[in-house]
Amino acid sequence: MRTLAAAASLIALIASPVAAETQKPVEEQIGAGGRPVGANWSRSPVYAENGMAATAHPLATQIALQILREGGNAVDAAIAANAALGLMEPTGNGIGGDLFAIIYDPKTGELHGLNGSGRSPSGQTLDDLLEKLDGADALPPVGPLPVTIPGTVDGWFAMHERFGSMPMNDVLAPTVAYARGGHPVAPVIAMYFDRSLRAYENRLESFPFEFENARATYFANGAPEAGDLFKNPDLANTLETIGREGRNAFYEGDLAKVMVDYLQRQGSAYTMEDFANHTSEWVDVGCAEYRDGYELCELPPNGQGFAALQMVNILKNVDLRQWERGSPEVIHYITEAKRLAYADVARFYADPDFSALPEELLSEEYGKERFALIDPEKATPVFAPGEPKLEGEGDTTYLTVTDKNGMMVSLIQSNYRGMGGGLVPDGLGFMFQDRGELFSLDPEHPNAYEPSKRPFHTIIPAFVKKDGEPFMTLGLMGGGMQPQGHVQVLVNMVDFGMNIQEAGDAARINHDGGRQPTDSLDGPIDDDLGTLNVEPGIPAETIETLRSMGHNVRVVSDGIMFGGYQAIMRDAETGVYAGATEMRKDGQASGY
Repeated sequence: MRTLAAAASLIALIASPVAAETQKPVEEQIGAGGRPVGANWSRSPVYAENGMAATAHPLATQIALQILREGGNAVDAAIAANAALGLMEPTGNGIGGDLFAIIYDPKTGELHGLNGSGRSPSGQTLDDLLEKLDGADALPPVGPLPVTIPGTVDGWFAMHERFGSMPMNDVLAPTVAYARGGHPVAPVIAMYFDRSLRAYENRLESFPFEFENARATYFANGAPEAGDLFKNPDLANTLETIGREGRNAFYEGDLAKVMVDYLQRQGSAYTMEDFANHTSEWVDVGCAEYRDGYELCELPPNGQGFAALQMVNILKNVDLRQWERGSPEVIHYITEAKRLAYADVARFYADPDFSALPEELLSEEYGKERFALIDPEKATPVFAPGEPKLEGEGDTTYLTVTDKNGMMVSLIQSNYRGMGGGLVPDGLGFMFQDRGELFSLDPEHPNAYEPSKRPFHTIIPAFVKKDGEPFMTLGLMGGGMQPQGHVQVLVNMVDFGMNIQEAGDAARINHDGGRQPTDSLDGPIDDDLGTLNVEPGIPAETIETLRSMGHNVRVVSDGIMFGGYQAIMRDAETGVYAGATEMRKDGQASGY
């Protein structure tokens, strides 16, 4: 297994920065058939006309295409692929977690955003929680306290009710069959299984919690290895019930009763009423124009998607094309833009039902103000949050599916840290998320824990428009990597002419550190400058220059830290799709 992990890490070494002058404009890449000599990507982009799917597992991609071929649309296929990933990639997602999606409807030409995240218990106050924490200064990563209501199943049904065309039991049937019959474990997922088991066993010493159900479901014979046939008959039964009886089976019926009884035995404050009252929310999608007619589109808080839009509004004030893509100047500006945006994330981003987001955060004028704080010669030691006017009231899987009618789905789903909080309800075959760990315990913070509140979220789907028309779905899994990853892919394509696969393969950076949404507002920050993690493809001379500019640079050969990318691009004239998938994971892009 460690050999497989080393191989996955070695793949990351292939990724290399590419000089601007060697690239064609992105418009010329669409529909291009040949692969140039010396091309800097791991594989060719995939082209297809009738439909496309890109997911983190080849079998999930095939299931999505199967649904499309059987007459389902992109929403049906996305739900089917997500269900499959909950079985095949439980290290990153499952029906115990939350879901966010952006859907392009070709009938209306509109983008629709869905927030499928769950809330805290209605009957538990911050004081109640603090008493249970017994002096701890943060929520634990495991056990009942970080659990929030699983929003994925309701998210599926909200999408399906509005856009779906195939019966839900048919949509879930392929995953039910694989759950009963088994599927071979993929290499990178096997590595994640091994990491997860070791992490849970270590945490049992510090945070005792009920782990036997999870052990029986996922680790009965230790961590599954690559090629092992993995079955989950409990999940098959759960999905079959959901497909047959609908959304209410999960939130009001027998499944809900099993979950609530189990959680209460572990010390949770959840009730049947909490589950019955859960609902997803359709939200407006926000967009920010970068340059040349390209707009990046994201979902509003309680997620961090608008951080990517803030970065776009900062970076549009400098022409990155004057330097090479792997230059210290480009990386410096991207890093400082990220730090500025995240200072605001830590201060303002929270459940909008409890704390309004300042609308000025997304204005071009505010972006100029924040850009003016960047010193072009050196890293700024501390970036404080801005002072925008209040005018108006983060492990994960990403997938994307498009269909022959032009519907495009950008969907991300997660249990948060690891596989979740370690708790598997009796006989149901999935693990509860630990997303509540991202609440702040500072009562003055917008993201402070409160009853019936959604915590800050890291998972974000993205969409790109070109000249107002649908252009690309994209996502890049991985906590705080996601907004900066979205921006890096956009910069790679728009400024440096990379094709859709190359834009994801190219060596990435991941800045980590600074104030977090879980911190108290006025508490000290251990390391505001943070660490600039870079992949080995970044030139050595660039790394040394960045260090001389004051950045704390660390070269990391483990591709896990740099996220997991999937994307589909559409040619506005021909309707042909181009798909790409992450070379650092097991995924596949395919079409027909």
